[in-house]
Amino acid sequence: MTSHVHHVTVDCADAYELGTFWAGVLGVCLAEDDFPGDPEALVETPGAALLFVTVPEPKRSKNRVHLDIQPDDRTRDEEVERLLALGATLVGDHRRPNGRGWVTLADPEGNEFCVECSAGERARLSGTRLPVTADDVTSAVRLAVDTLGQSPADDWHIPAGSLSWDCWETVEHLSDDLFAYAVQLGPRTPSLEGEVPYRWAPEREGGPWNAIFANPEAGPAGLLRTLEASGALLSAMVRTASPGTRSFHSYGVSDPEGFAAMGIVETLVHTHDVAAGLALDWAPPNDLCDRVLARLFPDAPDAEDRWTVLLWSTGRADLPGRERVTSWKWHGAPLEGTPQP
Repeated sequence: MTSHVHHVTVDCADAYELGTFWAGVLGVCLAEDDFPGDPEALVETPGAALLFVTVPEPKRSKNRVHLDIQPDDRTRDEEVERLLALGATLVGDHRRPNGRGWVTLADPEGNEFCVECSAGERARLSGTRLPVTADDVTSAVRLAVDTLGQSPADDWHIPAGSLSWDCWETVEHLSDDLFAYAVQLGPRTPSLEGEVPYRWAPEREGGPWNAIFANPEAGPAGLLRTLEASGALLSAMVRTASPGTRSFHSYGVSDPEGFAAMGIVETLVHTHDVAAGLALDWAPPNDLCDRVLARLFPDAPDAEDRWTVLLWSTGRADLPGRERVTSWKWHGAPLEGTPQP
């Protein structure tokens, strides 16, 4: 048995005001039952939550414990400017000419914290690639669900882009893919020679071979719930599996990062197929496409539009100066020097 960090608790003069500041820093909201004047305020984050507690004693000296902040989609310097605008103050500037280093700020009550380089900046400085993570799986699936959920169509039994499957079948297939990748990471000793033996079969001749099917009576909204649930399952398995785990895939034995990247590629390109059938706009983030290309298609062209490169790599688009891809497979095996999330 072990323990885990439940809350990082911060004593302060005004829990609600300081909690509001940190909610802005972290891009989340205070707990629904927190109001001005309350003695406590909770800011929930993917890791340990921050609990702010009002106390009568003032802060008297430098923190013995502080938080290090790393921005997701901004640079370190952009994040520093954003936090200063939120009400932070500059304590110490430790940025270096080579792009490394950090900045120490203080929150409105004087608690010091540091802003580090983003993961992307660190990767560029070190010449390494960014890992594909469980959070990337969650983001890709949620983006897909949100986009497909905008369709006004009640009947999804229309062709999915250039596929021989209809839109309903394609989303079912995608949900099944995410489920299948997740369960490969589930056994205590994953097989290196075959898939977990669920029963896969098509519902019609020429249809996808699935173990997972959505209840037609639930309609498109229910279909999308199955997709989100399967995505959450894969995300959870990738997050909790040891990076050293290896399991079977028909394109080669892979690791948790590989299965995460496979699930994301399936999500991005099959959402492209379904969006084409439903006449929806779909263009996933360039940086997400870049991470999965680096993991599964390490020899892909370095053209700036990474989404078009991913579509080209999977036989769905033309790329100037390149022949159209008609047969493809990704590199599922772990890459040398695989970065850790």
